[in-house]
Amino acid sequence: MKINNVLWGIGLAVLSACAGGKSAQPFERIDADKELAYCDAQLHRALDSLRKGDTIDYTMEPRNIYPGESAWNCRKATKEEWTAGFWPGVLWYDYEATGNDSIRKEAERFTESLGFLATIPAYDHDLGFLVYCSYGNGYRLTQNPEYKEVILAVADSLATLFNPAVGTILSWPRNVEMYGGHNTIMDNMLNLEMLFWASRNGGGKRLYDIAVSHADKTMQNQFRPDYTSYHVAVYDTVSGKCIKQCTHQGYADSTMWARGQAWAVYGYTMVYRETKDTKYLDFAKKVTDVYLERLPEDYVPYWDFSAPGIPDAPKDASAACVVASALIELAGYCEGAERAKYIEAAERMLASLSSDKYQSRDKNVAFLMHSTGHWPAKSEIDASIIYADYYYIEALLRLKAYREIH
Repeated sequence: MKINNVLWGIGLAVLSACAGGKSAQPFERIDADKELAYCDAQLHRALDSLRKGDTIDYTMEPRNIYPGESAWNCRKATKEEWTAGFWPGVLWYDYEATGNDSIRKEAERFTESLGFLATIPAYDHDLGFLVYCSYGNGYRLTQNPEYKEVILAVADSLATLFNPAVGTILSWPRNVEMYGGHNTIMDNMLNLEMLFWASRNGGGKRLYDIAVSHADKTMQNQFRPDYTSYHVAVYDTVSGKCIKQCTHQGYADSTMWARGQAWAVYGYTMVYRETKDTKYLDFAKKVTDVYLERLPEDYVPYWDFSAPGIPDAPKDASAACVVASALIELAGYCEGAERAKYIEAAERMLASLSSDKYQSRDKNVAFLMHSTGHWPAKSEIDASIIYADYYYIEALLRLKAYREIH
């Protein structure tokens, strides 16, 4: 196996050089099963740390671990806590990888703490992260009809934030006054997946049309001519005209915030999957290529591609995880040298993320270290963050499935 891995790395390096990839240095292909086993071991350690005596508070969802800490800091599962769906999603992915019924039961308990979202009005756009990562994966793996009903109800709730005059979903209702209009952030692209699913599963064509309109307007107004993205677009609520483009979590309005571009790579790849419209595939490649061209040598970006202090600026492993997962899917829609370029890039990202530089191992109970949440707010800098773990285990599962097919 060792020889085959080395040969694979050399072969990918040659393909990279031919395809105009970033690096021609050979690398060793990761063992997806080994890294999934690592995730499973870390997850069991995390569950042990969450137990108080013989019980776990299933309304408290893991969020972050700061440098020097060993266990998850948890937050109450509320409408305001946008990351609350990722931990149940991690559990569902681990159940998918292992078939362990005890993990399935824990996934169910943490997931069901979010069921209240089906009974209240939408607080903001993050309902897809909250419910599709948790209930969505749960339904995919169990076909529990109660899960389906929750997803459909929450999709309808998310749709109430759609403004037909603008053509997008309002991201932050609480910030309309602050921004001076209807605001849409790049993160919102990920929540469209729940709308597409709901449309196919009884929610009707209206949800599909909302998702497509949102993707189109975001494509039109949240990218520069070089295909780098703005984090936020602001629209006149009545006329629908785009009146401002700016950032909230990036370094400056003119820079490429790493996770924002990652959301774009993932989002437009997903929209192509759901619509089969090649304009989204072409666009996904363009937003991917500018991201890949500007990466540092280890394929894990700094939190912003123009961050002050590079090469000593904080990295964002979470962005690398999101893009690695998306690239494996994107590669499957391509052929020849283009496919080789994208799968090689994903492999390189996962090789770095699976190294001792980024894996938490015995330092804490997360999968990964060195993510950046919100640098301008000085929040979650160089931390383990739950959504990095979610997209890391998703990427490993996708890579394993990709190899079985290709």
